[in-house]
Amino acid sequence: MIIHIVEDDPGVGDSLGLLLDQIGHKSIIYPDAESFFESKPPRQEDTVIVDLGLPGVSGMQLIRWLDSMKRPPKVIAITGQSSRAIADLFGTNIPAILLRKPLTEEALVAHL
Repeated sequence: MIIHIVEDDPGVGDSLGLLLDQIGHKSIIYPDAESFFESKPPRQEDTVIVDLGLPGVSGMQLIRWLDSMKRPPKVIAITGQSSRAIADLFGTNIPAILLRKPLTEEALVAHL
């Protein structure tokens, strides 16, 4: 399994990658959705961690694309946005796994 991290904040992306590497997972960090799209698509057994507040192609658009795959990977959405902003963005279609920043190791590991 590879964990793909799509996060525009270099500090957050690096921290997540370091944490995942330390607990034995291979990770790849992308600074935006466009970079992610330029790489090989994730496999069904992979996990994609997506920041909802990405510049350019939004995290929400990326999640919709991943969900439309024939064999989609597990998706973990992360955000620093308020509950109200999340509700406005998604309505009733909130991603199954949505974690709020700042992330804790326990919350992240529980969903891998």
